[in-house]
Amino acid sequence: MTTGGALRRQPSQRRSQERVERMLDECALLLDEVGYAALTTKEVARRAEVPIGTFYQFFTDKQSLVRALALRNLEAYLDRITSRLAAEPLSDWTGVVDLVVDEFVRMKRSTPGFGVVDFGEVLATPGGPALPGTQRMLDEALENNVVVADRLRSLIVDLLGVAPGEGLSRAFVVAVEAADAVLKLAFRAHPGGDPDLIAECKRLVRRYLSDHLR
Repeated sequence: MTTGGALRRQPSQRRSQERVERMLDECALLLDEVGYAALTTKEVARRAEVPIGTFYQFFTDKQSLVRALALRNLEAYLDRITSRLAAEPLSDWTGVVDLVVDEFVRMKRSTPGFGVVDFGEVLATPGGPALPGTQRMLDEALENNVVVADRLRSLIVDLLGVAPGEGLSRAFVVAVEAADAVLKLAFRAHPGGDPDLIAECKRLVRRYLSDHLR
């Protein structure tokens, strides 16, 4: 679990770590069941079977709880990509683009709470729009997609041995923004994500990045 500055204090003992994980798990389930607006810290604590005082030892409010969930989601997403690439080495960067999109779609379809909060933005419905004030949940200084783009760029640069640079960093931000918009459209069109729009998302990102990663 990596939740960074979202926690008031880092759990040092195994019991505390398990409690934090349970609270995050219950938060994710409740997001699917009742949505963000009806999510309460009291219900998260009750379902996680921890005293409300324990909740506030680690989280300041429900926003910090959701922020920690978003950070955990991002780490899980990057771990999934890394594991897939270790198991199925890809020599062509276009295959990496497809894998990155596919893993995001899989998490949208199967990870509790991911349809409401993936990497920070809180969505009123699976295809958006995002609630105001949730564009900087991962980092107070940077928008969520900028953080995601930087993490993906670092991962792919290391894997493919591509030379880093300001232009490449900017290209990844544009690619993530474009993919985010098209995938939101895909999940507005169909609860499980419209397959044709998902395919168009891959095509769009591959074509755009071809000048930077070729």
